Amino acid sequence: MQKEGLNAHILADKFSLSDSNPTAIATSIAERMKRNRLELNLTQNALASRSGVSFGSVRRFENTGEISLKSLILIAIALDSTEEFSTLFSTRKYKTIEDVLTLHEPKTRKRGRIN
Repeated sequence: MQKEGLNAHILADKFSLSDSNPTAIATSIAERMKRNRLELNLTQNALASRSGVSFGSVRRFENTGEISLKSLILIAIALDSTEEFSTLFSTRKYKTIEDVLTLHEPKTRKRGRIN
């Protein structure tokens, strides 16, 4: 793969959470999973067998982006792609020193607001 193609490939892997579009995010994840499956030369049926997820769930995930979290994790294990889960709800990254300083200010709230 040429360098430009590789860079485009890497950029295509990223999706913007600023859009807050759950369907687009799920579709992007499904497309990357499919690409990984094909790179390993696995059929949908072989991935289903390897992961313990039903064939229908694998097919539906690739077509619609819909899948249960447990099935997604099982597929990630089968494709040796679990490292991304460790950063899913990790601690926030700070952009300014003020963000860090406000972290250490005493908090008075003990609960969230009810809506």
